[in-house]
Amino acid sequence: MATPTDPPSADPPPAEPPEDRPRDADGRARSNRPRDGLGRPLPYGATGVERQPEGVVRTPEQTLAEARRLLEGGKPFHAHEVFEDAWKGAGEPERELWRGLAQLAVGLTHAARGNPASAATLLRRGAVTITPYRVSNPFGIDVGLLVEWADSSADECDDAANGGGSEATPAPLRMPSGWSGQRASMTDLRRTGE
Repeated sequence: MATPTDPPSADPPPAEPPEDRPRDADGRARSNRPRDGLGRPLPYGATGVERQPEGVVRTPEQTLAEARRLLEGGKPFHAHEVFEDAWKGAGEPERELWRGLAQLAVGLTHAARGNPASAATLLRRGAVTITPYRVSNPFGIDVGLLVEWADSSADECDDAANGGGSEATPAPLRMPSGWSGQRASMTDLRRTGE
């Protein structure tokens, strides 16, 4: 029987990872460790959130629809994985667009996890990456709106990280209303300066 002066008992060690790790088509090990809704690893054997399947080939419109659904559902980590699939599967000139959108989603993930400094870094990096697409707004994405939102949100995160904000973490960040979904009149992916 424990007394009030006894030290608290330590949590049992997490279950060991399975010996037989899943592998992708190239033989690289893939983690099957459960994760929470923001992509943080949980102990083996814990119940996690269903993972976003990796390597799914989607059209740009399908990518945006799925990412938008996940973002609106409060799952920026999962949206990042959708953008990452598009990024890894795309050629130039759209490859950097998808990479920048993935960076914005990771920025949202860090903000939701309570890491405002990391959130600010990724939001700014994403904004810089997508800025060259401002001229064409490919696939109906309002790139200018996203860049302005990311810069402003990064400033809020910096304030929170430096103790200048009213809270330790800024209010939950969401992509701005109207960032995607406009009917694209063209899929012109010209980048400024090219």
